[in-house]
Amino acid sequence: MTLQAFVLLASALFSVGLYGALSQQSIVMIMMGLELMVNAVIVGAAAFWYYTSPERPDGQVVVLLAVTAMAVEMAMGFAVTTAIFRARDVDMTDSAADLRG
Repeated sequence: MTLQAFVLLASALFSVGLYGALSQQSIVMIMMGLELMVNAVIVGAAAFWYYTSPERPDGQVVVLLAVTAMAVEMAMGFAVTTAIFRARDVDMTDSAADLRG
């Protein structure tokens, strides 16, 4: 595959994730859209690393750190969503608007 194919894949993933994050009202669906956008950034970064300097391991470390950060972010997000749902039986963003400070 060429770099252009990877960039096209990353942009398609990002576009689908952006649409999913902006068009949904369910907190879980918004988080899934955000995860798709982060995955698109990871695919793009990995492709650029592979085509610019495949012999250096720094690109692999950055991708590994991004995947780890994404996993931690999603785990914390789902924990907060579960806590909100259990406390107030709320799973939509409009219903959770009264939670801000």
